[in-house]
Amino acid sequence: MKKLVCFMLAAVLSCSVFFTGCTSANAEGSQSAQGETDTKTEAEAEVPTIVRTSISSEPDSLDPWQSAATDTEAIFHNVFEGLFVYNEKGELEPGLAESYDVSEDGLTYTFHLRDNVTFHNGEPMTSADVLYTYENLAGMNGEKAASSKFDSVESINAVDDYTFEIKLTEPSASFLASNIVAVLPEGYTEQSQHPIGTGPYKFKEYIPGQKVVLELNEDYYEESRKGTIQTVEVYIMTDASSVVTALRSGQLDFASVSVDNANVLAEDFDIYNSAQNMVQIFALNNSIEPLNDVRVRQAINYAIDKDAVIEGVFDGYATKLYSNFSPVMAVYYNDQLEDTYPTDIEKAKELLKEAGYENGFDLTITVPANYTSHVDTALIFADQLAQVGINVQVETIEWATWLEDVYSNAQYESTIIGLTGKLDPDSVLGRFETTYSKNFFKFSDARYDELIQAARVELDETKRADMYKECQQILNEQAAAVFVCDPNLTVACRKDLKGYTFYPVGFIDFSKLSYEAQ
Repeated sequence: MKKLVCFMLAAVLSCSVFFTGCTSANAEGSQSAQGETDTKTEAEAEVPTIVRTSISSEPDSLDPWQSAATDTEAIFHNVFEGLFVYNEKGELEPGLAESYDVSEDGLTYTFHLRDNVTFHNGEPMTSADVLYTYENLAGMNGEKAASSKFDSVESINAVDDYTFEIKLTEPSASFLASNIVAVLPEGYTEQSQHPIGTGPYKFKEYIPGQKVVLELNEDYYEESRKGTIQTVEVYIMTDASSVVTALRSGQLDFASVSVDNANVLAEDFDIYNSAQNMVQIFALNNSIEPLNDVRVRQAINYAIDKDAVIEGVFDGYATKLYSNFSPVMAVYYNDQLEDTYPTDIEKAKELLKEAGYENGFDLTITVPANYTSHVDTALIFADQLAQVGINVQVETIEWATWLEDVYSNAQYESTIIGLTGKLDPDSVLGRFETTYSKNFFKFSDARYDELIQAARVELDETKRADMYKECQQILNEQAAAVFVCDPNLTVACRKDLKGYTFYPVGFIDFSKLSYEAQ
């Protein structure tokens, strides 16, 4: 049966994505990024063609198959596209595939590609490029698979120039959602130096330590998603106060800011605020002593006061969490865990005594220095854990070092980081599967693995949701980590810049931005 690809991801977010009301002053006048004077009349005023914003970390890779950093993905979703794209509600929409067929047994997917797409180098996008992409992703080219999401792919075939077929070894409830992964041009091997995609913006340059520059793709195939901003400059700014200064001076046109800084900027900027489907997590290395003892991990959970972080770091603009899901994913979120691990110092001490650590122990929290909110959270946790005898040292390191030591090699004791939410629950919960290559928690539980594997092939959405809820219960009972909160995303925009759109995943959509003539 043929299905148009304008559908909701298995009803995941039909009633689950919620956004707080955006507060917009809508006052006229703003500081021009081009330095225009007030002597110009409205008719004479030129509408800017450039947008400047900031991210807090260096891109971890310009190659979309290698990148895992939220900031990087937020920018480069404008450059790359998959067979599907997603909208602000988390719904899948036609991307490079305009429709698809699925066999009755749920194993064979036939994708019908657009015939009017060109890569940023001017070459047409055809089935040969999709074949090249999926051979790399699924490890069917003799090389290591670029993504574990395609382990269930049995065969791939370019039927003709604009028809592509994928056969799975077993039904997969997550398969369609996996196809937002970037399609890259056949044989092009310079993605890490000069990325080439099909998106509404093209990569222009990356100056390490300074900025990433994108430019409008004038030949973009989808008129309704074509941008109007000609140039995008994304500055790498690790210091929050520098971001505020840059906004005020006109160096930046919009940027993510803290609530405190938003309050300071509110008179001169429009301020937007929304839940962002992110989990701030106090990750514990489950494989090392004493954190390999569940009683110690539970004690840490009891010693933590999440409300102090929500109020002290996020000024109340965050949702307390009890699992590695945000309530934004309402269909899959286990709301029965919300009474577990209340702050209980005596209970924490009791569990530490049972585990043989009555006098506490030393613990290092390794935090990427460029994420101020995580550093501030670590300092709060250090004070709280001291009450139960755990002596905390907060170690700040460079982002690249964190990615290498913590994320890739699990060489750490504990850390605080924000894990970006995904549209498919398997991408969230799969992070804790024993065999997952980036399971830096080093969590391992046989029942958990069994449930994850069963959920992947379960096409009944109710049964699948129940499995994922049980997974969350296991993570909670085993105290795999401390799930802290989903911090709201707060953005300050110059008043004549309109169209900023929140997404339930990390994405700054430059194609929707435009300036109003003043």
